[in-house]
Amino acid sequence: QLQAFGGGLVQPGGSLRLSCSGSGFVLEHYAMTWFRQAPGKEREWVSCIRGNSGATYYADSVKGRFTISKDNAKNTVDLQLTNLTLEDTATYYCTVERACYRDTESFDDWGQGTLVTVSS
Repeated sequence: QLQAFGGGLVQPGGSLRLSCSGSGFVLEHYAMTWFRQAPGKEREWVSCIRGNSGATYYADSVKGRFTISKDNAKNTVDLQLTNLTLEDTATYYCTVERACYRDTESFDDWGQGTLVTVSS
């Protein structure tokens, strides 16, 4: 079971820190992935971190602005969002699988997302 939290209303250029906690799995043996879905758009892949190696991957649209990190002991993954733009407005979801897949069909458990609204 996964739960994402930390969303909110932020001005353009601002920052937020999202967190994802899960149970029923050991993060060290999995990869945690963040997706986001803007109103009226398809869910898109954002970032992923491997639980064992810590290797990270980012979509081009967020590279250099978002940072993903993990805490295996707590089974949590954070996503630091900086220099936010209006285009980052979306509901952010975390999900987990054995590898860093980028297609939504590879995941079954999405949990409840957290809404990030970037507005002036």
